[in-house]
Amino acid sequence: MGRERELARLRTLLRSSRLLTLTGPGGVGKTRLAVELAGGVRGGRAGRAQLVELAGLHDGELLPQTVAAALGVRERAGRTGTEALVRALEKRSTLLLLDNCEHLAEPCAVLAAALLTRCPGLRILATSREPLRVPGEVVFRVGILSLPPGPAGAGGDQHGDQGTDPLLRSEAVRLFLERARTCHSGFEPTPGDVRTVAEICRRLDGLPLAIELAAGRMAALPPAGILRGLDDQLSLLTDGSRTGPGRHRELGATIDWSHRLLDPLERAVFRRLSVLGGGFDAESAAAVCADCATAADGVEGCVGCRDGRCCVRRKQVLPVLCALEAKSLIVRVHGDAPGTARFRQLAAIRAYGMDRLAEAGELPAVWDRAVDRLAEQAAEGSTMVFPDGAALPLAREQENLAAAVARCGERSDPRHTELALALARLHYQQEQLTAARTLLTEVLARTTYGSRDHGAALALAARAACQQDDRSAALAFAREAVAVERAGPPHPGRLANALDALAAAHLCRGAYHEAVAVFAECVAVVRTLDRPLDIAVCGHHLAWALLQTGDTAQAAALMEKCLPVLESGAPPGQAAAALHTSGAIQLALGNWDAAENRFAEVLAKVPDGESLHALYPVEGLAIVAAERGAPERALRLYAAAAAARQRTDAEPEASWRTTVEAAASRARERLHPARVDAAMTAGRRLYGERLLSYALRDNASADRSTHANHDDPTDVAHPTPTEPISYPVTQLLLTPRELTVSQLVAEGMTNQQIAAQLGLSKSTVASHLDRVRDKLGVRSRTQIAVRVSGRAGGPGAESV
Repeated sequence: MGRERELARLRTLLRSSRLLTLTGPGGVGKTRLAVELAGGVRGGRAGRAQLVELAGLHDGELLPQTVAAALGVRERAGRTGTEALVRALEKRSTLLLLDNCEHLAEPCAVLAAALLTRCPGLRILATSREPLRVPGEVVFRVGILSLPPGPAGAGGDQHGDQGTDPLLRSEAVRLFLERARTCHSGFEPTPGDVRTVAEICRRLDGLPLAIELAAGRMAALPPAGILRGLDDQLSLLTDGSRTGPGRHRELGATIDWSHRLLDPLERAVFRRLSVLGGGFDAESAAAVCADCATAADGVEGCVGCRDGRCCVRRKQVLPVLCALEAKSLIVRVHGDAPGTARFRQLAAIRAYGMDRLAEAGELPAVWDRAVDRLAEQAAEGSTMVFPDGAALPLAREQENLAAAVARCGERSDPRHTELALALARLHYQQEQLTAARTLLTEVLARTTYGSRDHGAALALAARAACQQDDRSAALAFAREAVAVERAGPPHPGRLANALDALAAAHLCRGAYHEAVAVFAECVAVVRTLDRPLDIAVCGHHLAWALLQTGDTAQAAALMEKCLPVLESGAPPGQAAAALHTSGAIQLALGNWDAAENRFAEVLAKVPDGESLHALYPVEGLAIVAAERGAPERALRLYAAAAAARQRTDAEPEASWRTTVEAAASRARERLHPARVDAAMTAGRRLYGERLLSYALRDNASADRSTHANHDDPTDVAHPTPTEPISYPVTQLLLTPRELTVSQLVAEGMTNQQIAAQLGLSKSTVASHLDRVRDKLGVRSRTQIAVRVSGRAGGPGAESV
């Protein structure tokens, strides 16, 4: 609100500047303004916008890895840190938003300079309380909101509304009134109220965060009461001997005053939440904030309640969270699952809360409960047979987990190893392999030979070394992991995990027969656990190894048993890999229709044509096209996948690469060189949703003889009612991204929740839905849901 002129100026600067830094005091609205600016980016010179939040990062050496993880950049081909970022960004048009750089100003400056020098399509938008001081940096100081004229200049009629018009034109007053109505829906300001609000805004010097905090008191106090309380608090700082920027004093005073108006229970929860810098849900907040010692969750028998000390019970925490949110002392963010609410404290408020926590003498105890909560969640992952590739409960707590690992490491806390192992697994899954192996080295140094965590760390180290193509280290780690598990007390799950890592190390070396033998033993061990999903996971791995040895029939028989289990119960990545393996087996058997269906199933599930899971099936469809006599389509798909692999630095296994190259060679032999060049050029222009649309479109048609007529990648054919189609209309009319967004609408998710889940901006989601409405001829979200889900009776629910 009230930033229209700044946004217009910033859009102009962003078009002409490669490094634009928004500076200003805490609470002035730098982050909100930068996010709004980046959210309006629609391609062009600025490129796609990517947000990297740095408030929770305190080690500047980890900055490149943190940025890489936020961007989804993986460590591949031996490239790590800044080199991996350069490789990923050097040929892209990207707008990188680095938020809250002030505490990492020097590392941010070094990284920005390195990236801008080597990535010509990159632009950086930063927020910081001070400039980064990089050559070419353009600094934009974010000012306060416009203030109302002083009392002497109001000149209005004290008995009517005319005198409030100049006040209502003030951005600061409009912000206060909007936030006041949010927390007090019945608030209808009188002219006197408006004048009082204007005075409040003047006292707060137009600082947005301070205004929002003051407006948050409207549910309990009238404007005059807020002004009186604020006057008292401001005088504590402005009349004293403290020095420093006036607006910092006013923000501190506003936070302090808001804190003083809390009741004892609210104060206790408020300060204890400050240890959760990465955000929190209601369950985590209750685990960290509650300290009532009675099993019955009451006051009787609790020492803290008897001696008058504030004692927080679990069932009290959620209502307090709602109260703190209403007072703007915490803000709501969307969780990674529909209907899951998460909250966080803004940086300035969290710093204040941490000071109060230390003053209360509660810091060690609250941290202890936070670490206990994280250790409890980490233990859920450690019970899995194959935890390194599984979806982990701690995925959304990564920032809190990293802080806990650092704290436990400094204090030789025994919980350190389990937490560090969980964090290493998250890094491994993000392909931040150097960070994972650094943590694992520490875990191995702290654990005894034969302990549970020691064997698990060795197995994960082997997998990470495989990903880095460090073959000798991978084999050594894996062999030691198996030796540890064989030497200790029998534990089939841990032994199976170690055997799986050893087989993966053999695959990495191309020793396929050795891998088959170890995978077979792994399957036998897992069968003793009677866990169908784990048996299917291990069976899939064995099938892939068998395919490499040429034993296609046995591989096919295994996948026939494993695939239904994996499709119904495995995480998306594992299910996609299994579908690819099944497709590759059908290719080897010469079953082109079955292979094509498997590859199409993978592409229908992935959200982005640039993802690793999309590249294999695109290449698989290229092979199918080559075998079916559609060489131009084959070369377009081949070129599109090759270009995507180059952009993402993602090399396939040697055996798969050989198969793909052979199919491309056969396709080239069937065409005139000019047509080969034209097909390859057209293919390189296919990426993202356009690639998915082109790759999938012919799979809707039962008439495979028309392949040669569908080679134009710009012509996404729409089916006619006479074509024998087996897919719903929506899957043919919509791009994969539009279909994914529509399916999430059908699940009841809001635009903001969809944006959070898919890593998009809210405006991008809205644009997708606009196109969906146009294509499907519907107007409401309900109609979209009916059309996508295919419920009977809805408009367009039929298939053709």
